[in-house]
This record gives sequence, C-alpha cells and structure tokens, in this order.
Amino acid sequence: MSGVMEAGMDGSGRSRSSAPDGRPEGGREVRWSARRKEGVVLRLLRGESLDALARECRVAAGTISSWREEFLAAGREGLKSRPRPEEDRRLVEAQRKIGELSMDLDILRALNEEIDRRPRRPRR
Repeated sequence: MSGVMEAGMDGSGRSRSSAPDGRPEGGREVRWSARRKEGVVLRLLRGESLDALARECRVAAGTISSWREEFLAAGREGLKSRPRPEEDRRLVEAQRKIGELSMDLDILRALNEEIDRRPRRPRR
C-alpha cells in the first residue's frame, strides 16, 4: 500500500479511523481528491466559517485557506496534487496568452473604428 488513503464520502476521512485526531490507523495521511477539495472551498466561498469547516473536515484551517487560494488562481486544476505534464502547462499558458492578445486586438479595432467614425476637424 502507498500509505495514503482516500477521504470518506463526507470528506472527513473518518471512515477507517480510530485515531483521536481523525487520521486513519497507523497515522497515514488522508488523500483528498480535487473534487472533494473543491467542495470544501465552495462551501467556504459561500460563507461557511473556515474554523467550522476545518473542524468538520479534520483539516488544518491553513490547508483549507491554501486550497482556496489555489482554487481562485486556477480552478479545480489548481487543487490537483499531481502537476500537469510540462507540455500541457505550456499549451494552457499559450492558449491563455492567445486569448488575452485576441481581446486586446478586439479592443484596439473597436477604438480604431470609433476614431474613424468621428468627424475630422480641418487643420489650421
């Protein structure tokens, strides 16, 4: 076994636990899927108390805060513990840049059209 267990359906990781701190037997770390982390983060963003969520999920408040920051920066992909292959990251970054440049181009075209529509004053 890898020494890592998947969190229970309720997100608590208590399904196989006998330890008082909520860790599975043997003190092994509970592995949270990106979907489970996203659920906790969304509850936090909807206004639930960070401390209450930390107690309920048996996860440190700082861990949930870091999940929130990762989620806000990159959505569900940011919560995945395994990074994407380098090519995928580069492709996503290139697509993001293309989108940004396309928006800039659209704005400049609209401004140019607006300038062309304005009546020109004669030069003195």
